[in-house]
Amino acid sequence: MKISKTFQVCSLAIVVVFSSCNVGKNAIVAHRGAWKKNNLPENSIASLRHAIDLKLAGSEFDVWRTADDSLVINHDAHYNKLLIEETNYEDLIKFKLSNGEKLPTLHEYITEGKRNNKHTLLVCEIKPSEISKERGKQTAIKTVETIKKLKADKITSYISFDYEILKQIQQIDPKASLQYLEGNKSPAEVKKDNISGVDYHFSVFQKHPEWIKEAKDNKIILNVWTVNDADVMDWIIGNNFDYITTNEPELLAERLMKKK
Repeated sequence: MKISKTFQVCSLAIVVVFSSCNVGKNAIVAHRGAWKKNNLPENSIASLRHAIDLKLAGSEFDVWRTADDSLVINHDAHYNKLLIEETNYEDLIKFKLSNGEKLPTLHEYITEGKRNNKHTLLVCEIKPSEISKERGKQTAIKTVETIKKLKADKITSYISFDYEILKQIQQIDPKASLQYLEGNKSPAEVKKDNISGVDYHFSVFQKHPEWIKEAKDNKIILNVWTVNDADVMDWIIGNNFDYITTNEPELLAERLMKKK
């Protein structure tokens, strides 16, 4: 994807590394793509494309590794009652998504994410392995290798509930944008470990409102999930987060317009 020099400078936070270039607060990240309003399958190529067409700041998706080492996009550990990590890819794709798509591979997903995309960061969640910590770290390595091979590392950010996965990515790609999801570390702790930001459930920030200021003071990314309720949206907007992850990007866009 060709990105103009102006776009690289002014939209760095959105497209390049989810960093702190001040292009505006409360940018919208579609959770598992923009799927809900149009009843699309979560994590599908269609939901990714809709997020890009809406020109959202980001579109999140989830990565697992199959028994035969294929990287696939799915939220849950199971797909059609099959444990992904113990099933071969050819057995998984016998079952179609609700719109007729097959279960997408990471390669297919990133390829689509690069197409006609000048606005939307690809927010890659690497799921902790159900089998072992080491397998999760190996999945992270293979994921980063695939994204680099596709020349999409500058439009990809990584998130995970597994801190060791993020630290593994940091070792192989020190410039990668990383956000921690679990919510059990303060922003100062995360900054100390050179993790780029926090992306916690909104209830974590309601319990620890001081972490909002702490993240800003430490100049790390401040993201929040999964914000679907209008009242919670308004509270988050009022606190000027960098990014808001939601299943309701259209509703969030409406709430943001009302605040202008």
